[in-house]
Amino acid sequence: MTGVVAPAAERWELLKGEVKGAAKKYSQDRCAARHVAGGRAVVLAVADGHGSAPHFRSDLGARWAIDEFTVCAQEFAAAAVRYDDEAEQYDGHSPWWNALAELRAEARRLPQLVAHRWYERATLHDCNSPAHGAPRHTSKGPDLTAYGTTLVGAVLTRRLLVCWQLGDGDVVVLDAAGTPYTPLYTGPDLGDETDSLCAPESWNRARCHWQPLTSEGPSGVLLSTDGLSKSFTDHQGFLDFAAGVQGRAHELGMPAVRSRLTEWLSHAAQYSGDDTTLVGAFEAAGSTAPRRNDAPHT
Repeated sequence: MTGVVAPAAERWELLKGEVKGAAKKYSQDRCAARHVAGGRAVVLAVADGHGSAPHFRSDLGARWAIDEFTVCAQEFAAAAVRYDDEAEQYDGHSPWWNALAELRAEARRLPQLVAHRWYERATLHDCNSPAHGAPRHTSKGPDLTAYGTTLVGAVLTRRLLVCWQLGDGDVVVLDAAGTPYTPLYTGPDLGDETDSLCAPESWNRARCHWQPLTSEGPSGVLLSTDGLSKSFTDHQGFLDFAAGVQGRAHELGMPAVRSRLTEWLSHAAQYSGDDTTLVGAFEAAGSTAPRRNDAPHT
């Protein structure tokens, strides 16, 4: 890669919004969207606590999922930026491409690292305040069902996009032209069962999207809990919404989108009835605008 590239904090504007489901006493979703590595990388994450009676502490589980993912993702992002700097010193591609093998290995280890850290926090909490009067155990360890949650996360640097997903939720990437695609989409959800951090060796069920970036990287990345995608009658409607949010950002500016996001998510939540959370990173104003400029449809 050649040419001057603006720091991530200048290239990417962040978006974050969450609303409670209509029938919920409180939201079990948690999220994070932040610049890291001195503003040269972005970390995004959403977690959806299962919320049903057996998972009555899932709001805690979702919060710890976000906490532990962001710690691990920041370390991963810092390593990616460090390798990037080393490549710059050599003024060539080879050091970076050599570093990708190590980064990819770290990306594969990250779900297990996050799961272990989450597991320790949940286990400690359950020991100090048992969910069922006394700690329960399965054949594979403590029963942490009460804390069950999904987790979707991403790290974005100028040279790399990596996304991880355990359980339901969505990752939408908008290419340089603003066309959305969902790299970890596996088809419509059937029923309410989903993979969870509370399951033994949950990291084995995590999916990963690995995308080294060339001259035309993504113009936006959106992560959401399934309360958003379930509010649409079909997958295309959800993709149109994602592209429309970016279109509004280019048309009206990110401050206007931030001020309207809760309204849009609340409208969507009326149809899904679920907690609805969205985080995202879009190319800052002044970058090449996508051709698509649709309004979001909810």
